[in-house]
Amino acid sequence: MWCGWRTATAASEHRAWLGLGTNLGDRRAILREALRALSRLGRIEAVSSVYETEPVGLRDQPVFWNLALRLATPLEPFALLAEVQAIELAHGRIRPFPNAPRTLDIDLLLYDELVLDDPALHIPHERLPERAFVLRPLAELDPTLRHPATGDRMLDLARALPPTPRAEPIFPGAELLPGPSTEHRT
Repeated sequence: MWCGWRTATAASEHRAWLGLGTNLGDRRAILREALRALSRLGRIEAVSSVYETEPVGLRDQPVFWNLALRLATPLEPFALLAEVQAIELAHGRIRPFPNAPRTLDIDLLLYDELVLDDPALHIPHERLPERAFVLRPLAELDPTLRHPATGDRMLDLARALPPTPRAEPIFPGAELLPGPSTEHRT
């Protein structure tokens, strides 16, 4: 896990946890470019390892590379959602059907301690407790991180999942960050 990089913290900053995934194209380049774009929305405080994960739903497609990150941002939830959807579109994201292969998927998983149930946005992400490809990276970022609605630790939720579908770390996400990284931790 990588932490550090920029130091100023504004009083109006919020903490958002995002999940990124890709299974089409040059996955390393796509994730690197997505992190660069996200760094313009705030300060990336931490990024998990990149996990290779089996597809969920439609199984006959390439494996995914997934990671999670914590972003300090001045953006409110709906503004952040609009920005990450614009980043997805800029990377060729189309939504032909649920669980389709994709060049880039960015999910807003958590936002401060907010619990929001809106037709356009659910925080925490509604399928978070059942998805190893987000729970394992989130637990790596912060083993004490809790689901704001249930109080469950992400680490405990991840441990409770069955071993399939597979979600295994393959390399440090810090390798994809723009600019110098000042600290690496495992």
